[in-house]
Amino acid sequence: MSSSLSRRLPHIDALKALAAQVIVLHHLVSYGPIARAAHELLPALSGALHQYGRMAVQVFLVVGGYLSARGLSPRGQALQAGLPELLWRRYLRLVLPFLAALTLTLGACSLIASSWPELVPTDITLGQLFAHALLLHDVLGYEALTVGAWYVAIDLQLFALLAGLLWLARRGWHHPSRLVVGPVLVAGMVLASAFVFNRQSALDAYAPYFFVSYGLGALVHWLGLWRHRRAGLVLLTVAMAAALAVAWRDRLALALVTALWLAWAQQRHAEGRPVVPAAAAHALARAATPSYALFLLHFPVLLLTNALLAQLPGATPEVGAVMLLGTWLLANCLAVPFHRWVEAPAARFDPLAWLPRLRTA
Repeated sequence: MSSSLSRRLPHIDALKALAAQVIVLHHLVSYGPIARAAHELLPALSGALHQYGRMAVQVFLVVGGYLSARGLSPRGQALQAGLPELLWRRYLRLVLPFLAALTLTLGACSLIASSWPELVPTDITLGQLFAHALLLHDVLGYEALTVGAWYVAIDLQLFALLAGLLWLARRGWHHPSRLVVGPVLVAGMVLASAFVFNRQSALDAYAPYFFVSYGLGALVHWLGLWRHRRAGLVLLTVAMAAALAVAWRDRLALALVTALWLAWAQQRHAEGRPVVPAAAAHALARAATPSYALFLLHFPVLLLTNALLAQLPGATPEVGAVMLLGTWLLANCLAVPFHRWVEAPAARFDPLAWLPRLRTA
């Protein structure tokens, strides 16, 4: 086993790979003639994917919170790194691949304008493009130019809110107990989100609305370090059950189930017991690595293949099903080079890194 593979978390790979595929299939059965063909051939399955597939985003949110807590505060300590630099690097990591995919989407829209005009955005303004570049399009009231744009913006907000709470934990506390201050602040925000913010649909452009799912992932990581882990998980479950009793939300129930499964898988992994079969670990790693690239890239592929199907004379639902399968395979194949040549370099790129050298010169 390679060192890179041995450092991976197979249970995280499994969640990321599954959620990414569900999101792609959800969009495939939601747009254009390919979707109509799918609903005609497999109405029950297509209807379920169309109605519930979007909830797979909750899995991404829980996993995102878990990984962010693991990176920012491995032991529950206050934030050690500089907050502005962390946010800047996170922004670049998200926005550069997003803008590349958005460019491809707008290019695809220009190609299909005559055959599928209802999906082609019109009257795109410079302000709208600038808002997308800042990941503020929903906050500023601009219509999204591609599916999933809201998630990229929310991911940055959630990371900033978590990092901000961990930064706040180091202000004014100079005692060994400060190791619990950050997790306690995060737990408080999780409860506020579950009982208040997440019940206000008008707040869905802002991080507090989604923080309950993101924070659940973070708390699962920290509870895994605590000797009273089971008691903590019981308290967390009771609190979320109470929030669901106040106002039932399918998305919150799924986030809770994901968090509990993640806690179980984390414990098995810590004990050296396999969560997934060893033979599947490598395949899961290969599928999970380009999951963000797949999330970004599948929509322009979907636009082009739908336009192609619309131009085929007398296309049957069976042909549409073949196009659906082809679109799914093509998006997965293209996500690999997109991750390698766009997403991975974006994680290392910093356009401001040359400034100190310039000042020195």
